[in-house]
Amino acid sequence: MGGLAERLAILRSIPGVGDVTAIALIIEMPELGELEGKQAASLAGLAPVARQSGKWQGKERIQGGRATLRQALYFPAIAAARFNPDLKRKYEALIAAGKEKKVALTAIMRKIIVMANALIRDRRRWTTSHA
Repeated sequence: MGGLAERLAILRSIPGVGDVTAIALIIEMPELGELEGKQAASLAGLAPVARQSGKWQGKERIQGGRATLRQALYFPAIAAARFNPDLKRKYEALIAAGKEKKVALTAIMRKIIVMANALIRDRRRWTTSHA
């Protein structure tokens, strides 16, 4: 999994994630890099939970998880939605599809945590896709 300095460098390579957020991720989620798939988003409380009963179906929402982690990801998600080319495209696509801004921002937060988990697991830094 690598040492703390390596994990910090990997997290800092993600555009929008600075020192404070990277340190918060390392402290609040020490298992980052050891989780499978979308478990990181669920552990952070960023996985959508469906509300339904029988034929009735409500809206999906996020709940549970680690609130301090969500708080630490909020402003980096705003920065990433503006300055990270890949996440900016994703954010704009969600807004164009009719999603509310906070819902789109939550999706960016989820994407950051899932991405951070994968990058630490693979011991590699962020690279911008050219799609």
